[in-house]
Amino acid sequence: MPDVSAALELYLDPAAERRINVLWNALAAVEVQTLRHVSPRHRPHLSLVGAELLDPVPVAEALAGIPAAPRLPLTYQYVGQFVGRVLFLGPAPSRPLLDHHAEVWRRLTAARLELSPLYAPGSWVPHTTLSMRVGRPALTEAIRRCLEFLPIDATVTGAAVVDHKRGIRVPLP
Repeated sequence: MPDVSAALELYLDPAAERRINVLWNALAAVEVQTLRHVSPRHRPHLSLVGAELLDPVPVAEALAGIPAAPRLPLTYQYVGQFVGRVLFLGPAPSRPLLDHHAEVWRRLTAARLELSPLYAPGSWVPHTTLSMRVGRPALTEAIRRCLEFLPIDATVTGAAVVDHKRGIRVPLP
């Protein structure tokens, strides 16, 4: 499976972003390394697609005519864990969110951009990553802390192509 260090990230309204930042602090208090601790440049987001490399210009060209970040309402309702003890918050998968994701995927793959199959329609799990690896001793407490914050209502308010390996963050309309 290729490394996924680049993404089209959707950003949340200020109130939701603040709430997730407070959750990140609560997780840090129980010794869980959050994304912000991996890099202070990380901010709460939902990754629409992921890839090993992602260049902003071809992404913007492929998405011409549609907003990368339509004002989609989200409700984070659950805490989840991917293999490797990756901890995340999951929004309810609404029809508008799934339709937008499918259209973005269609356009980017039609433009021959190489995307991770983990983000393909039917495989993609909408999520906001909290930690890339929660140690076993802290896992139960981390989940308990997350549940104290749910539900979180949010609205998508922005998007950017982000490539963490190359230090790229380019906002999209």
